Amino acid sequence: MTVSTEPLEEVRRAAGAQAWSERAADLAVMAHDASHYLLRPQAVLTPGSLPELVAALVAANDAGQSVTFRAGGTSLSGQAGGSGVLIDVRRHLAEVEVLDGGARVRCGPGAVLRRVNVTLARYGRKLGPDPASEIACTIGGVVANNSSGMTSSLTATAYRTLSSMQFVLPSGTTIDTARPDADERLRALEPDLHAGLVRLRDTVRADPRLRAIVTHQFSMKNTMGYGLNALLDHDRPADILAHLMIGSEGTLGYVASVVLDTVPVLARAATSLLVFDSIERATDALPALLGAGARAVELMDAASLRVAQTDRGAPAAIASIPVVDHTALLVEFQAPDAAALAELTGPADPVIRGLDLSAPAALTQDPTERAGLWAVRKGLYAAVAGARPQGTTNLLEDVAVPAEVLTETVRGLGALLARHGYHDAVTFGHARDANLHFMINPHLDDPRELATYEAFTEDLVDLILGANGTLKAEHGTGRIMSAYVRRQYGDELYEVMTELKRLCDPRGILNPGVLLDDDPRAHLDNLKTVTGVDPAVDSCVECGFCEPGCPSRNTTTTPRQRIILMREIAAAGPDRRAELEAAFAYDAVQTCAADSLCVTACPVKIDTGKVMKSVRAAGHGPAAQRAGAAATGAWAAATSGLRLGLTVAGAVPSSLLAGATTAARTVLPHELVPQLGAGLPGPGSARSKLADLPAVGGSPAGRGPKAVDGGPSVSDSALADLVFFPSCTGAMFGPEGRGEGAAAAFLTLCERAGLRAVLPDGVDGLCCGTPWESKGFVDGQAAMAARVFDGVWAATDDGRRPLVCDASSCTHGLDGLAAHLDPMRAARWDTLELLDTVTYARRELLPRIEVPAGQELASLAVHPTCSTVHLGATDDLVAVAGAVARDVRVPDDWGCCGFAGDRGLLHPELTAGATEAEAAEIKRLEAANGPFAGYASCNRTCEMGMTRATGRPYRHVLELLEEVTRPLG
Repeated sequence: MTVSTEPLEEVRRAAGAQAWSERAADLAVMAHDASHYLLRPQAVLTPGSLPELVAALVAANDAGQSVTFRAGGTSLSGQAGGSGVLIDVRRHLAEVEVLDGGARVRCGPGAVLRRVNVTLARYGRKLGPDPASEIACTIGGVVANNSSGMTSSLTATAYRTLSSMQFVLPSGTTIDTARPDADERLRALEPDLHAGLVRLRDTVRADPRLRAIVTHQFSMKNTMGYGLNALLDHDRPADILAHLMIGSEGTLGYVASVVLDTVPVLARAATSLLVFDSIERATDALPALLGAGARAVELMDAASLRVAQTDRGAPAAIASIPVVDHTALLVEFQAPDAAALAELTGPADPVIRGLDLSAPAALTQDPTERAGLWAVRKGLYAAVAGARPQGTTNLLEDVAVPAEVLTETVRGLGALLARHGYHDAVTFGHARDANLHFMINPHLDDPRELATYEAFTEDLVDLILGANGTLKAEHGTGRIMSAYVRRQYGDELYEVMTELKRLCDPRGILNPGVLLDDDPRAHLDNLKTVTGVDPAVDSCVECGFCEPGCPSRNTTTTPRQRIILMREIAAAGPDRRAELEAAFAYDAVQTCAADSLCVTACPVKIDTGKVMKSVRAAGHGPAAQRAGAAATGAWAAATSGLRLGLTVAGAVPSSLLAGATTAARTVLPHELVPQLGAGLPGPGSARSKLADLPAVGGSPAGRGPKAVDGGPSVSDSALADLVFFPSCTGAMFGPEGRGEGAAAAFLTLCERAGLRAVLPDGVDGLCCGTPWESKGFVDGQAAMAARVFDGVWAATDDGRRPLVCDASSCTHGLDGLAAHLDPMRAARWDTLELLDTVTYARRELLPRIEVPAGQELASLAVHPTCSTVHLGATDDLVAVAGAVARDVRVPDDWGCCGFAGDRGLLHPELTAGATEAEAAEIKRLEAANGPFAGYASCNRTCEMGMTRATGRPYRHVLELLEEVTRPLG
């Protein structure tokens, strides 16, 4: 559809300036999704409420302006992009409300699936759909695509678990099917639509042949075209339309919210990897395995097994076999408890033993072993996508066929892939549903490879439709198969679909080109090609898995969007490149918290935070790098100077301080001038003063000979149990309230536990190095790393004592120190046992100390940190919190606070955006239950960020543990 600027202006006026953007950078990043299509929107609308969205939608309908609804952007078939107005529903429309004790849940379209399941887990429930993209996909996308997954099959999809829906038509008509008068309302407000639905319902029901086609098509997993089974399954037009909205990919209306029935969490599982010497033997085993109660049966073909063998951690069942024509089935039995699982696995064991396998197999309930087996299946995507040649596009597609032709379909698909030269392709899928996935990596900008892809697609369509299957099982029709809907369903049912579209969207403004398209080559238009920009990010498939956990997602950009901007800049002409580069400096580089949570979510393990730090480093000239290195030698003086500055700042009225720094930031770069004001903590204390505490040093008072920088000597440390590396953040910033701080609290706890600590030589001048690394001062980071090693190694007795740090971000920094050391030092550093204080406290302190009866807190809100995730210490933090309080609550919406050292001072908007959802959840919980008795984390700057966000006093959990374990009397 051609769109003029006049209709666009009408929508803009209805939307309001605050929610509207035509910035080149915003349009660029929102043009990309996980698919291999690229359509550039003319504007991006981010409505703050449903009324705002409806007003813009009505204006677009009146003006004939095309719109596309966008949520997680994880769809693979091109349905989340458009060339008109792109409406982002994830930012503000993500509400989640648990109903009926967890039996149902109401969700907005922007709610992330994993987030919903985290909330439902408190009730022992979860949503039925379980797509592999659950970390990032949203309820809007799950409903729009009728997503399923490994265990949902046909019975637990959004279609089958829908309780009610509120949807909005282009005219602005809003229908909530939970209302008793929903159908009457639809008849009154949209009489032609209501009558048309009745007519189409009766037409399909009256024709046995059409009924048979629809019944067969939806006896399989099927997301091709509209869900015409709604015409058979439901009688009231309002209910028919609600179920047609499921899988309609935003082409019939806007799904404002849904109430979904939930399913029980099956917490116990037993898993096995079964390897067969042929596809026939594998598929022949399916009836017995499904009959025994297998809940998940994942198929991997010979090519998949060869890829799996390249992983050094591959299970012996795969690594040891000479793959020829082998096929594997990953089988899992699930139950709510151990007794129920035993009832399943007892009969299943002899079934497995009776199979003709290429290697012995048995069910295991061991979490580590099970994780290793699933890593084979889930690692296929990363292995193929991550290793693809530069400039190629990763295409992950899916089909389904009747179970009885699965074997020949797998063989036929393999032959097709080989014939068209896709020798690196792999095929896998949900065998219980005869649902196959395959991946290929073509160069879509090469005319010859594009022609090959076109020919392959035609052959694929012949193969699947010849098997009476469906061309799309889970991923939605999108643009990739919109040209083939007529061929799959036939002319009569295709006309039913086009009439449905005309009735709901008479002006054709909703996602044009998606789901239905009469152009036989529509799937070859608007293809996305990939520009190489940096080996560190070139493997990015733009899946978006990194986005929900990114602290800057509500402020500027996400890791995916940072990479997209890099690619867009590389491909842009001079004028557009200059505009994108100007935006990149702030949107991508300055506001990246560099917490690297993105790498924990990325299937191909890209660390975008590390890349942004390298961009910062590239911006420093040789003189700046030398200055950064020189600063390492004056760190003790620098921290002392900061304490003095905080002392002076504390004497200045907060309003005056805020005004002065705000004024300075109007003329000086924000990277140089922090925003100060109310809530700024007081100064900390020099770390060397900790030597006076009884738990430090070899002598009773801890006063051994003094070393350089005022630290205690390690010469009298023979009795020490650990080396304590107190964070310099505690030396700079004083504790919240009137406590003594985390370092002193930890050492007091050590004394009560009968454990002794020693501080490194020259501790006042040492730092984990994170400030240098984060700002891109690589020479300074290397210099500080060497200083730390030289100050710490002797104290650890050549690595025999653990090194313990009291701030999780600093522990994480120390954990990565070897990368900045020379090879000899690095090898030694890697032998150290490095622990955060919460881990040490759980392991060594809690067994040795007691909380006197009645001294524990009633409730405690806990904020984990990005570093506890990297360190695997989040469970330790929660365990220590459990010793402090009777009721411990980690907010479902917790995430990195974005303070990131000094980022929260330089860019307070970053922390505000990062903590928005968590702070709102704390507010809701307190409105329902009253304030928490305490608020805890395990990193000083994170505590500052959360205190600023919530107005509540966040403290290190060890400060609270020290207080509740004080002896009575």
